[in-house]
Amino acid sequence: MKVLGISFGRKMGNTDILVKEALFGAKAAGAEVEFVNTLNLNIGRCIGCGVCSTRFRQGEDTQCIIKDDFQAFEEKILDADAVILGAPVYVLEPVGQFKDFVDRFGPRHDRAAVQGEQDRRIAAGQTEGLVDPRYFKDKYVGYISVGGAHTKNWVSLGLPTLHTFNMSSTMKVVGEIDAYDMGRTGSPVLNEDLISKVNTLGVKVTEAVGKPYDEVEWYGEEGTCPVCHQNLITLKGTTTVECPVCGIEGKLTVDGDKVNVTFSKEQQERARGTFNGLQEHFLEIQGFGAIAGPKMQAAKDILPGLLQRYKDFDKLTK
Repeated sequence: MKVLGISFGRKMGNTDILVKEALFGAKAAGAEVEFVNTLNLNIGRCIGCGVCSTRFRQGEDTQCIIKDDFQAFEEKILDADAVILGAPVYVLEPVGQFKDFVDRFGPRHDRAAVQGEQDRRIAAGQTEGLVDPRYFKDKYVGYISVGGAHTKNWVSLGLPTLHTFNMSSTMKVVGEIDAYDMGRTGSPVLNEDLISKVNTLGVKVTEAVGKPYDEVEWYGEEGTCPVCHQNLITLKGTTTVECPVCGIEGKLTVDGDKVNVTFSKEQQERARGTFNGLQEHFLEIQGFGAIAGPKMQAAKDILPGLLQRYKDFDKLTK
């Protein structure tokens, strides 16, 4: 059993320390552990070329055409059974390198798209060149968001944004820790309660490996949403509200000063991080061509003229 620790923070900074502490817990629980600090990794931004998805649909290798450290880093995640991921929060949400990574990792690991392509290859009679089985392996993840502010709302998008890592591959989030107020703490090692909680997170993630997802107990604050356990809610003008992380609807009720939100079992089962939720989105995307294609074809004679002013933007605005 292998647990991979990933830090998007400074070397030997707060995030590094906390991720390593979680790995100490994972090792004590019987896991083989590995630690990666991404600071010196060259992970470029996704350029939206679409080559990975196009080649994938053509039955080819899905490696990204950008030649940097992403591929080797991705291999480590594919080989792991579980992940402990930590990132510092600088402006409300995790540091930018995390988002650059997720923008490239997510589309390549969409479980619904991967399953659809695997089904296509099998139906075509292929026995070789099938999708790498590692893409279908259930994985487990624990998150650590690290912020300096002692006012929690200054790090309010830290943990919710970390959840974008697990969505596409349907990793099971075992637990999370919001390690804010680091500015006054000085060093995580001076907060024994925090160190203990982080160590336990590593234990819980390790113990979850191999369990059916619905049997994994949540470790952390419960939160309003029963799926992602975040407290973010999108108001839609009625008592029907939405979890912006999971994309599921709930019913809001008010009892005095207490607000309750109830999410049905049906809604929970279509959350973004579930196969059902990904399948729903996959089918939505597959339908784009049928709608946009005829529009583009009908406008093929006038479209170049409509776009010309944008090509000439610099000339027209001087």
